[in-house]
Amino acid sequence: MQRKFDDLLLGSIELFCQAAELGSFTLAANAASVTPAAVSRSVARLEERLGVRLFVRTTRQIRLTDAGRRYFEQCRQALSQLVDAEREVTGEQTTPAGVLRISMPTPYGHYRVLPLLPAFRERYPEVQVDTHLSNRNIDFADEGFDLAIRGRAPADSNLVARKLEDAEMVVVATPAYLKRAGTPKTVADLQSHECIQFELPSSGRHLAWTFEGNANEDGDVVTSGSYGTSGDALAGVTLARAGAGLFQTYRFVVADDLREGRLVEVLRDEGGRTRPFILLYPHARYLTSRVRAFVDFLVEQLAAPAAAPRAKRAQ
Repeated sequence: MQRKFDDLLLGSIELFCQAAELGSFTLAANAASVTPAAVSRSVARLEERLGVRLFVRTTRQIRLTDAGRRYFEQCRQALSQLVDAEREVTGEQTTPAGVLRISMPTPYGHYRVLPLLPAFRERYPEVQVDTHLSNRNIDFADEGFDLAIRGRAPADSNLVARKLEDAEMVVVATPAYLKRAGTPKTVADLQSHECIQFELPSSGRHLAWTFEGNANEDGDVVTSGSYGTSGDALAGVTLARAGAGLFQTYRFVVADDLREGRLVEVLRDEGGRTRPFILLYPHARYLTSRVRAFVDFLVEQLAAPAAAPRAKRAQ
């Protein structure tokens, strides 16, 4: 196999990543025990090879260009895999170590995953966890993520998909709102209520509400209302807690509110529908031990047999 990277080029990539991480040629030079001029020459060597600028330089600071950011994410991941591979082969990595980057939706992150991270790090103290909470789809290669959690399996066959759980949906409102506007008894009653809307980032459309219902009412329902949110689904919960109207969310998000009476569940007989949460990661012949450990940990903590179907109400 023909060599594409000599020792000088690999060293230049390492120095480039140091400079990108630290935001300074001088700090990168100090960390690597070389001169700032050596770091600058290494970056210039890479820029000449690639034909693009990697940094925007001023007298006071450096910052990555768009091309530089993409190159940095790929190089950082590649260097990390080389370190992991060496540890694995030499037996040094008896326990997982290194940086683990995971992207997840805001509600699932706040209420299901983030509370588990201290227990994970107690078990694997050498793993540093970097979380990104967003409802948008991410690009594993361009953005350097190891794992993602999403609400549906992607069409991308290069990703492994493992279901974590099916989360039950509930419709809630404050006692004050229900006293003022009345309590809906059927799904059809929603047409006369303020239904807080959440805009899907992928399509820009409002997310339909989903119900189990009876033999004549089953499936997704388009609602309407004067309040709309986008980006963060927890904004809808905050509005509901403030008495703005009805909102459909996951039971795990409002469990404490329901238990303590701040919110009331409505249309319980029409409920019971769930939405899945799926763990995604790239197919790889070599999977780092920290990724394997985190996948096993989440499945252990969250994956559970599907709940038995709810009994239909008496007709």
